[in-house]
Amino acid sequence: MKSLAELLIGVNILNRKGSADPSIESVCFDSRQVKPGCLFVAVSGTTTDGHIFIDKTIELGAVAIVCEEFPSQVNEGVVYIQTSNSARALGVIASNFYDRPSDNLKLVGITGTNGKTTVATLLYQLFQELGYKTGLISTVQNHVHNTVVPSTHTTPDPIALNKLLADMVDVGCDYCFMEVSSHAVAQHRIEGLEFTGGVFTNLTHDHLDFHKTFDAYLKAKKAFFDGLHKSAFALVNVDDKNGRVMLQNTAAHKKTYALKTAADFKARIVENQFSGLLLNFDSAEVWFKMVGSFNAYNLLAVYGTAVLLEQDTTKVLTILSRLNGAEGRFDYVGTPEGVIGVVDYAHTPDAVQNVLSTIQNIRKGTEQVITVLGCGGDRDKAKRPVMAQVACDWSDKVILTSDNPRSEEPEEIIRDMDAGVMPNNRKKVLTIVDRREAIRTACHLAKPGDIILVAGKGHEKYQEIKGVKYPFDDKAILSELLNQLS
Repeated sequence: MKSLAELLIGVNILNRKGSADPSIESVCFDSRQVKPGCLFVAVSGTTTDGHIFIDKTIELGAVAIVCEEFPSQVNEGVVYIQTSNSARALGVIASNFYDRPSDNLKLVGITGTNGKTTVATLLYQLFQELGYKTGLISTVQNHVHNTVVPSTHTTPDPIALNKLLADMVDVGCDYCFMEVSSHAVAQHRIEGLEFTGGVFTNLTHDHLDFHKTFDAYLKAKKAFFDGLHKSAFALVNVDDKNGRVMLQNTAAHKKTYALKTAADFKARIVENQFSGLLLNFDSAEVWFKMVGSFNAYNLLAVYGTAVLLEQDTTKVLTILSRLNGAEGRFDYVGTPEGVIGVVDYAHTPDAVQNVLSTIQNIRKGTEQVITVLGCGGDRDKAKRPVMAQVACDWSDKVILTSDNPRSEEPEEIIRDMDAGVMPNNRKKVLTIVDRREAIRTACHLAKPGDIILVAGKGHEKYQEIKGVKYPFDDKAILSELLNQLS
């Protein structure tokens, strides 16, 4: 329980109605969760405006309201606080409610289009192995030291986020590594948090359904670095042209990593095989279980972060060489017949190309590459034809299928994808709406030595259709169908 005055520390207050300083039992921005003694923050969301529920929340027992506009009728027993941006205020209030947990551990945020989950997960695993109690906030799952907490968003809402961080502080966590999505920055979910460091992986076409333009998407990522304190570090990939953009205007200590250009942290790929990567770090050669140049970048980002957090380089590289990375990222499935299956979360054009170019670089040249690919419904439509085109350019056969169609008709999504298939690639493309049948067909088309990539869902264990999540696990299904061929 906190007083209203304590919770409002750091909030930009424009006006106030009511002089009382009530004790606050809980903080809510969802009117359905309001209970007696609650502070309700009216946030204008993407689908609903919390301001229209103010009267309802008072009926349910809210004793204070934070809003951008006062309602026409006010309740004399309630305190109203006007602020310029309720979403920003919610982040600060949530942090205050949970005693500013990010001040009591070292919080590192990882942002970028691809690689966030792998980098955050590897950092969590690494620091656990180094002997620290560590937290993880990611797309796949959250960890409070050794306790797994289900994940619903890449970056949770401010209340859930600060509750997670507070739980980490309570069990004595020294570090937390969290994915920072562009949505979270734009929606001010990380407002009020104190970061020890920020990591930028790369920036490619994604989320334009939300941001509308690539420039807005870039600015959302950059805003994270602009907000870092001067005592923090900003570590960016300068092989990506947007890496140095992230460093403009940040007060943080500026650090860089790269495989191709001059940087503070450098590595070189010596070998790249399906069994792993051999990398050279400052003349030390280390074998890693992970595959592909994109994972070389991920490993380098982890290494650089660990060094900036003052960890022993030999211990870091030794432990990293044993780790497997995040679930659903270049997950390998083999068969006695020699057919190779790869499951990957790739759901952007760049990610699909990264995975397929990795496969092309490793294969001997005679094997077929068969790609099963879908695109999510209710998401950025502009990337659909581009993803199909990339798959065709880098594969011998392509099967266009469903991903998570959500509220859209899968046939419509596939038609959008099919528009990217060039005439010269038309013969290599099949369309199978049912994802399981698409994977089954890929397995029947494969001969010994061939490589099947099932892209788009990765770690997800469901397929969302018309608001219902049906059990669906790409890796389990691919393994089952490949074993039936034995």
